[in-house]
Formats: sequence, structure tokens, C-alpha cells
Amino acid sequence: MIDPMADPHSGVQFHQLRTPRSAAIAGIIFGVLFATSIILLVTAMPATAAAPWVHGGSKITTALFLAPIAGIAFLWFIGVQRDRFGDLEDRFFSTVFLGSGLLFLATTFVSMALAGALLAVSRNANVPENDIVYFGREVMLHINNVYAVRMAAVFMISLATMWLRTRLMPRPLVIATYLLAVVLLVVVSFSFWVALVFPAWVLVVSTYILATDHRQTTRPG
Repeated sequence: MIDPMADPHSGVQFHQLRTPRSAAIAGIIFGVLFATSIILLVTAMPATAAAPWVHGGSKITTALFLAPIAGIAFLWFIGVQRDRFGDLEDRFFSTVFLGSGLLFLATTFVSMALAGALLAVSRNANVPENDIVYFGREVMLHINNVYAVRMAAVFMISLATMWLRTRLMPRPLVIATYLLAVVLLVVVSFSFWVALVFPAWVLVVSTYILATDHRQTTRPG
């Protein structure tokens, strides 16, 4: 009988990629890189129209470099989460889960694109920098805190509901997810720091998956 995980020509034995570990690693990468990009943007953006923007150019450039990598990791996190549900997946909640995740990623990328455009404007001496930069900053805040954050909350609620129905995650983590999602839904704050709740949650979930998977693989028998 031929082993499907072996190459019949070379005799090389392949190892199948384990979904829980992949989800954990991708989630940790997303949580760290996305949180870092937000922190860099917050510390580089001017608080008022009169404050200079160009002095934080290196931070913004680094944030714009990290954001797409974080987005790719988040897509991987979504994919392996769906794979973990398998036949237990519910079409309704999976549609909401996938749609909200993609919308969150799209709005985040739009916000980062605005940051790159504002950085280019700040380096052009012929453009009235202060007014345009301040306007762009307010647009970024609205995109993140009105749309992206609420899409993240819907993402968390749909995933927590599937966890609750399938019992793939412990109830305390499910309840904590619901509570954090409600906070993101009702919060009215135009501060980028609010967006750090979501990557922190992904980081905790991924760490739990990684630790649980490690205990299962090291358990005798």
C-alpha cells in the first residue's frame, strides 16, 4: 500500500501541516505586526493641524511595510480557523465571519493607504500641508473607529458563536470574546488605541490554540 504522504520516486516522507499550529502562528504574527503598525502610526501622527507630520516619516514607512504582512497573516488565520471547524461549520455564521474579516482587512488597508498618501503630501513643499494632513487624519480615524473596529467586532461575535455551538473553545474564552466585541461595537472614541483590542484578542486566541495543540501532541498515546 502506497503512503500518500511519501514520494514514490525519492522515498521522501512528507509531513502534513497541522491546522491549529498554523492558525496560532499566523494569529501571533498578525497580532504583533498589526499592533506594531498601529502604535507606529499613533506616535507619528499629529494631534492637531499645526503639528508637523513629516518628522514621523520613518515610523509611518515602517508601519506601511508591516501592515500588508499582517494582512496576509490575518487571511491565513481566517482560512485555518474555517478549516478547524470542518463539517461542523455553519453556513450562516461562516458567511458573516468571512465577510466581516475581509471587510475589516479592506478598511484597514484603505486607512494605511491614506497614511501613505499623507506622508507623500507632507513631503511636497507646494501643498498646504497642515490642513490636508489634518483632514486625512480625521478620515483615517473614521475609517478605523467607525468601520474597521465594528467589522472586527462582528468577526469576533460570529467566531465566538461558532465556538459556542461546536464547543471547540472553552466557555470563558467565548464569553470574553463576546464582551470585547460588545465594547468595540458601542465604543465612541476617535482614538487609534481602541483598534489595539482586536490584535490583542487574536494574539490571546492564537496563543491558546498553540498551547493546546502542543499539549495534545506531547501527550502520551
